[in-house]
Amino acid sequence: MTLNNNGFTLNDGSVLPFVGLGTIGIDGDQGTFEILNALNLGYRLIDTSTNYNNEGIVGEAVRRSALPREEILVSAKLPGSHHEYDKAFIFIQESLRRMGLKYFDKYLIHWPNPKDGKYVEAWKALVDAQKQGLIRTIGVSNFEPEHLDDIIEATGVTPATNQVERQPYFNNKRMVEENEKRGILTEAWSPFGRGHLNDVLENATIKEIADKYGKTPAQVIVNWNYQAGVFTIPKSSNPTHQKDNINSTNFELSSEDIERIDSLDQGESGRVEGQDPNEYHEYV
Repeated sequence: MTLNNNGFTLNDGSVLPFVGLGTIGIDGDQGTFEILNALNLGYRLIDTSTNYNNEGIVGEAVRRSALPREEILVSAKLPGSHHEYDKAFIFIQESLRRMGLKYFDKYLIHWPNPKDGKYVEAWKALVDAQKQGLIRTIGVSNFEPEHLDDIIEATGVTPATNQVERQPYFNNKRMVEENEKRGILTEAWSPFGRGHLNDVLENATIKEIADKYGKTPAQVIVNWNYQAGVFTIPKSSNPTHQKDNINSTNFELSSEDIERIDSLDQGESGRVEGQDPNEYHEYV
């Protein structure tokens, strides 16, 4: 992975923008307009999942947009219920039909579900789906080093991206470094935290840094990831927040301020509860 003025260049030659739009919780007809607004603001990657129950409106927004299809990157995910090779391959096709698309620009295995032990099968399905033109770029989500090594050894194909939890209370530097060792781009899901971690935007240190640069706390967090070479997909349906988030990479945090944010890390206790990839099981 390399970072340049055009975005993140992946190990397969594909290019991702600096910031994408997360869509969990964005749904219904109103959600279509919220995604269209994001596209009008300059977003070019939309991240969805079957489990978000919004594939239909994401596809609708892509079709309604005045942008050419090739300028919009659609990223989706394979659920844990379809890790068997045949199920996975068919599911990808069905998901495309539901969305009214001919191909996914990026597609991930959502969770490894290691206790099932079928993520290698799922990865082989993604590799073959890519060969058949159903997917442009393939990756994974929430994979630990051993899961990454298993699928690379089995197929010879390294994921282009690995979407993991990374936010100030759980900076997950370990996985950022593990991904870098393998030439994999780290993506950050829920960069502003979730559940009991929602006060991250109210954290005194982050607010102080934001005031220093004349930015919002959200912009500081997105930039903190960006400067670490991490791609973020912050979710927002609010037009003002959408605009702020996409304009988060036009300033530079000092090394001292980055260290201050890094120091907020709480280790495993800062992780979103129940989201340890070695234990979490996605049943649907």
